[in-house]
Amino acid sequence: MLKSLRRKRLLSTPFPEAWQRIIGVCCPFFRRLSDEDQRELDGHIRIFLAEKHFEGCAGLVIEAEHKVCVAALACLLLLHRKTDYYPELRTILVYPTMFVVPTTRHLGGGIMQERHESRLGESWQAGAIVLAWDAVCADLAAPDSGRNVVLHEFAHQLDYEDGEADGAPLLGRGESFAGRRRRYAEWARVMRAEFDELRARTQRGEPDVLREYGATSPAEFFAVATECFFGKPRELRHEHPAIYEQMSWYYKQDPAVIATEPRP
Repeated sequence: MLKSLRRKRLLSTPFPEAWQRIIGVCCPFFRRLSDEDQRELDGHIRIFLAEKHFEGCAGLVIEAEHKVCVAALACLLLLHRKTDYYPELRTILVYPTMFVVPTTRHLGGGIMQERHESRLGESWQAGAIVLAWDAVCADLAAPDSGRNVVLHEFAHQLDYEDGEADGAPLLGRGESFAGRRRRYAEWARVMRAEFDELRARTQRGEPDVLREYGATSPAEFFAVATECFFGKPRELRHEHPAIYEQMSWYYKQDPAVIATEPRP
């Protein structure tokens, strides 16, 4: 109840003009939204920034631009949906550029290989997201590229909400048990078939609107499909109508229609 009251108070406060200027300059996708959706997104951003902690890494000093741009993209995934604002997420770590992480890979026969890998983003089930700021800026500058590290990593957070990183977020909230079962069955049928097809196309070297990274696992498939749904919606609807239908139902949005409208 206290959380609900706190959020209501936040929604009753004016949206800061400085934040609005940042969104106007740095987030071209915002201009495509209806006035109603813009107001809803503004409210989500206020709550998100009040509840999440940002931390700069490798010398980066966090400023309003970092917070507002990340929040705007993260909250785009929340429009029209009942949400608790990524409840397990506490901290967003931001590096100035690509960062390096240690990894361990099992090679078989009891042999483990330790190495370092470069990353543009990571999403941790334990309550944190890591982002490279130059990648965030590059994606914001090319909203139609179908690549967006913030959307990708926050899609993973949605995937985690049922406790499993399996490419299936929580589905059918508010529906009956039978209704939820039907939702999960339909989601699994479509996404499994499309995931297998992307793997096959990737192995054959055939192009696809979905990035081949989506073929690495069902969890990455959902995250890549989310990027594509918002970044290349018309292409996704044309090449993979079944995926588009599932994503449109889940996100309660139809970006392919919005994308046909001219930019201001």
